[in-house]
Amino acid sequence: MNFFEKMKLARENKDHKAFGELLAESYTFVRHQTGTTMNKEETLAMVEGFFNSDAFNVESHRCVYENDDILVEHMVIAFPDNTKEAVLAAYTIENGQLISCETGATKIG
Repeated sequence: MNFFEKMKLARENKDHKAFGELLAESYTFVRHQTGTTMNKEETLAMVEGFFNSDAFNVESHRCVYENDDILVEHMVIAFPDNTKEAVLAAYTIENGQLISCETGATKIG
């Protein structure tokens, strides 16, 4: 199973532990809203909060491109604060783990 399929399954099952297993200890996430960087622990706390919310929903989730070095995915996300965004995420892969992610998003609806 490739990274995209594993991430999609973790999101569908709202399984933050399975999501976390994909991330390297040195993982960084650059937030599109603020340009700030979060580490693995901070990212997983955010993901757990999203997954624990009934309002969090991923729609139209698709893989744009994936190889051994990069994963690019697109999805529409309904967030717990009642906003909805079209999100493009680019992940860097190294040694079989995701080491970084940067997103771009457009508010919709």
